[in-house]
Amino acid sequence: MDFVITLAIIVIKIAVVFGAVLFHVAYATYFERKIIGRMQARYGPMEVGPHGLLQPFADMIKLFFKEDIAPASADRPLFYIAPAIVVISAMTALSVLPFFDRFVIADIDIGLLFLLVITSLSVYGIVIAGWASNSKYSFLGGLRSAAQLISYEIAMGLSLVGVMLMAGSLNLSDIVRAQHQHPLGMFAFPQFLGFFVFVVAAFAETNRAPFDLPEAESELVAGYFTEYSGFRFAFFFLGEYVAMLTMSAVAALCFLGGWTIPMFMTNAMPFLSYVPGIIWFLVKVYAFMFFYYWIRATLPRYRYDQLMAIGWKVLMPLAFVNVLITAFAKRWL
Repeated sequence: MDFVITLAIIVIKIAVVFGAVLFHVAYATYFERKIIGRMQARYGPMEVGPHGLLQPFADMIKLFFKEDIAPASADRPLFYIAPAIVVISAMTALSVLPFFDRFVIADIDIGLLFLLVITSLSVYGIVIAGWASNSKYSFLGGLRSAAQLISYEIAMGLSLVGVMLMAGSLNLSDIVRAQHQHPLGMFAFPQFLGFFVFVVAAFAETNRAPFDLPEAESELVAGYFTEYSGFRFAFFFLGEYVAMLTMSAVAALCFLGGWTIPMFMTNAMPFLSYVPGIIWFLVKVYAFMFFYYWIRATLPRYRYDQLMAIGWKVLMPLAFVNVLITAFAKRWL
């Protein structure tokens, strides 16, 4: 009986998390178009529903009923499986994210390590899509994505080592609790170098501007998904936005205190302690998502040699320095 109850709770959590994430992804695209539109002195979607609020549903229906086309020279089994790999790896990463205290699908002790491993799997789907399409544009996009992953995945992992050392755990819930006990209430201040490296690497890992070279429209049409259409194209789109949400959640959990706020703030303003933890968590996640949109509207795309140089010559040394400083401080201070 206990097993049935536990299984039912897990199934409910999965349904709630996946449903909320899919709804978020739908409206993340809407708000990105509206925010960037305002930054460029235009309105964005306005026609479907009041102020364009139903535009995500119109886009979903359009993509669902579009013809699913595969190139005649494509490797069809690989061509069809590539979008599924991207979506499955992105959605699996959600299983270890605690959205608030004691609400997590799988509260495992190596949650942060599991997250890094799973998020890196999506590049296999991108590389397979580039190869299986039998298109030079797709192939170049897949190669760029693989090189980008190698360059920035290491820096991202090293940027989180300082957090692991300070918290003494790989469990994401324990990391949040450790931040709450810290005098500053979050690791973003003592780990400012690691936080900077993580933010830059997060943009590169999700193929977002100014690191969107795998799908550079001006050079590669659409990069690795040039030959995709309909719901398979939507899978790549879904995977990208779920990855953005995941990186925003990791930033909130590992550097910004997760669902907690610093104790000095609650001591100064006691009414803040009555705000539910999920609200604080969502505020931090949405602030990071807004940063994604802001950077896209502000910065031009890097050249490929600049992308490589930033990863190997700037982020890697900074990440190593951060690890050494944190280890020294943990041992001697």
